[in-house]
Formats: sequence, C-alpha cells, structure tokens
Amino acid sequence: MSRSGLARMKDSVKMDPRILSFYFHLRIARRRLCLEENWSFNMERDPIFTMICFLIVVFSHLELSEEVDVLGVEGSISDGETLVSSLETFQLGFFSPGKSRNRYLGIWFKTCPGTVVWVANRNNPIVDGKGVLTVSDSGNLVLLNQTKSVVWSSNMSGTAQNPVAQLLDTGNLVLKDNKSTAGSYLWQSFDYPSDTLLPGMKVGWNLKTGEEIYLTSWKSADDPSSGNFTFRLDKNGLPQLVIDTESMKTYRTGPWNGFGFEAIPAYLNFLFKHNVVSNENEIFFSYEVANKEITTRLWLNYTGYLQRLIFTHDSKNWEFLYSAPFDKCGIYGFCGANSICSSRRADA
Repeated sequence: MSRSGLARMKDSVKMDPRILSFYFHLRIARRRLCLEENWSFNMERDPIFTMICFLIVVFSHLELSEEVDVLGVEGSISDGETLVSSLETFQLGFFSPGKSRNRYLGIWFKTCPGTVVWVANRNNPIVDGKGVLTVSDSGNLVLLNQTKSVVWSSNMSGTAQNPVAQLLDTGNLVLKDNKSTAGSYLWQSFDYPSDTLLPGMKVGWNLKTGEEIYLTSWKSADDPSSGNFTFRLDKNGLPQLVIDTESMKTYRTGPWNGFGFEAIPAYLNFLFKHNVVSNENEIFFSYEVANKEITTRLWLNYTGYLQRLIFTHDSKNWEFLYSAPFDKCGIYGFCGANSICSSRRADA
C-alpha cells in the first residue's frame, strides 16, 4: 500500500489510536513472519495480504465505534451505556447533575453533554448507580434500579407487537411498533417535557382529553426534580404564553397576533417561525428554526427566567438571545393594577 493510500486509510478511521496501534502491531508481526519464513513479498507486491489488513482495520473500527439509536425488547441500556441519534445530535444515558450523586436517565446534546434537555425519572432518582433501561414485552419503556424495582415507566396503555424505542435527531425519544408507518408513535418524550422546549415540541392543551403539556423548571442546578416555575400556554381569551408559580403569574408574552407575541423581540421572527395552532382537538404553541444548521433551545431555568439560547459551534458555548422577564417591569403585575411601569425606576 502506498503512503498516500495509508494516509487515506488513517483518515477513514479517524486516527483511532486503538486501531492504529493494532495496525502497527500487525505490521511488526508480519515483518517477523517474513524474516522467519524468508518471504520476500511486501504490501505493495501482495494485494491479498494488503486487502486482508485493510479489512481487519476497517471492521475493527466499525466494532469499536458502533453507536445505535434503537432499543428493542431483547436489549437494555445500563449505566455507562448510551443511545445516540443517527446524526449524532442527541445522546440518551445516565447522568448526575452538578454535585449530586443521584443518577438520572436523560437526553442531552452530544456535542454539549452538560446540556440536559429531558429527564425521565426527575422526581425519582436512582441512588445505587445500577440503573437499567429496557423495553418490556408490552411495549413500555421501563427504568429499573439494582433491586429490579420500577423507578420510571412510559406507562403506555395498550400493547405493541414489535415494540422498539428510538432516539431521533430532534431529541425526541419515541416508542413505536417496528412495522408501523413513519411518524406513528405509541409514546414520545416530547409529550412529557422537562424544562426545555426544542424545535418541534409543543406547549398547550389536548381539548379532547383536557391534558396539558408544559415546561417545569428544575428545583436547582443539582436537582432536576420539579421546581417552582412552569411555562405554559394560557388558552383563556387570546392565547398567550405565561410563566407561573403556584400562587401567581410572573410573566406573560401578551396575546398571539397571528405572527408573534408582543413581548418576544420581533427580530427573532427572522430566525424562528413561531406557531400557534388552534382547532377543535388541540391548541398549542411550537416553533421551528429558519436555518436547520442552527442549534437552539428555549429553557425555563430554576430561577424562573425563560431564556432563548443558540449554540456556537466554534466556541462550543451557548449564547443568549434574550431572557424573559427582561427587567422588573416584565414581571406580571409588578407595579400593581392600572399602573405604568418605568424600567429605570423599577430597577433603581
């Protein structure tokens, strides 16, 4: 094999040190074999040997780098193992937030593992570090601890013939029948959000069942259990988005005008397409990105602020686009009824 061919092969395996070590050990072994047997061929003159070496390296790489996005009935994910979406956008596995030693099953951005967007067992942590995620025979996702007790379940009604779980590149963990049509899900994590709204997710109401989908903040940076703030769609009158606590509203966007909300900066309409859909079955808010290359999230943090962030791939950091409430005047009812709020005076 020529030097350029070897260079291309190294590039194709992404310079995995284990593979390169294996390759060079193989060359050393071959040299010894040539000396012992007094063979005079080399890699350039022996295409069969060259092909065998190449195939061994390639298949070794495939085995070492295998990542899957699907979990079936016969499979499981233990602590330390993960699912990775097909384009390697999102990853599902076990984590401990901040200084906590508790273990949670969650989904995060693969390029930014510290940014968790969904937590399955947020209110019921695993304390023994021996969690296992499986798909039951009935088709439910089931999270077990060391004693095989159920910590969390998708709790889907009904059964599936060929149930599989799949982590999509949208960040959605779905349960489906493996023989069903695309987009037909038995259960999906998007219907049970934590503190983050991703493109394509909804907050709103199922008007047939009365079920509501909304965000709930973490309790703290170290504790993903349900916190004090919720972000939801207020369907009374003209729809608007609000941040609530148990006792009061802390923020509202103002009513939907068909294009956007009064309190959300208008320039964001060039980056995001905001939607409010209302019909006899449901009413909900969602958003999409105008440029699919943009990585973004809408995050309700544990202090009660709603933040729009964009990931900068060059710096590997999240950049703030806006935060709401913007100031004390953005806090619902801060100045009392029938009052005019001045940001300068309110912040003084």
